Amino acid sequence: MKPTPRFLVSDPSHFIALGFGSGLAPRAPGTFGTLLGWALFPLVRAPLADVGFGLLLAACFLAGIVVCERTGRALGVADHGAIVWDEIVAIWLVLWLTPPTLAWQVLAVALFRFFDIVKPPPVRWVDERTRGGFGVMLDDLLAAGYALFVLAACVRLVA
Repeated sequence: MKPTPRFLVSDPSHFIALGFGSGLAPRAPGTFGTLLGWALFPLVRAPLADVGFGLLLAACFLAGIVVCERTGRALGVADHGAIVWDEIVAIWLVLWLTPPTLAWQVLAVALFRFFDIVKPPPVRWVDERTRGGFGVMLDDLLAAGYALFVLAACVRLVA
């Protein structure tokens, strides 16, 4: 099933899982979801201290398990391409731990998209074997881990 704007607003879970509509992009919805996450990051990060933001990320991850599961079931595909909440939450984690300059953020977004698309081991293994909303959220969390590892190495080389 291809999600439509009507599907998007038919259930709050779908609205969230489809990234407030960014997942309806006809091409590269994961990239559009990531870019929306990047655009929203300053708004959700600024008012919170580190502990508060960490708790928000954990809550968004847990909520993502539920909304992605429900939306995947409704679409008939557990990890439908239009489901982009996983990209949004993962890029928030990556950006939280990225130096706060535009150049580092561009690199962070590019690295995350690369690892999310390529799915190096064990990301692909998790993507293929972990079902439901937890699987949808987990593979992006692992891709974020790869991005953060490479980003940390780059920061160390520059410093």
